[in-house]
Amino acid sequence: MAVPNPYQYQYQQYQQQQVFTAPPEKLLLMLYDGAIRFCNQAKKAIGEGNNEEANRCLIKVQNIIRELMETLDEDYEISKSLNPLYDYFYGRIVEANVHKNCASIDEVLGFLVELRQTWAEAIVLIKGVRKP
Repeated sequence: MAVPNPYQYQYQQYQQQQVFTAPPEKLLLMLYDGAIRFCNQAKKAIGEGNNEEANRCLIKVQNIIRELMETLDEDYEISKSLNPLYDYFYGRIVEANVHKNCASIDEVLGFLVELRQTWAEAIVLIKGVRKP
């Protein structure tokens, strides 16, 4: 039986506080970071034959993609383009989970990395424009 880390609770509280106090643009990047991290962990688990861990990680990716879909602001034209793209990602991750297919994960991962970079650059540009 593993000995509980006495600082684990404090760390979890810190992580929750980070999420609760983060501005929307930081939350967006955090979601992308999480999806990217869990895709990589799932690929590693598949490579090691650990299907239970791969499943856990891919479910987390699915949940993050669903969150990205649910938080789209339909008042913006970009949201109308992102929604079907996220839907496609979701389907590919489900497929990857069912078949333990790293190629599907790699496909989605490539898009996630590119989108995360694009959003990060857009945030820098917007914040630069808003500065007095």
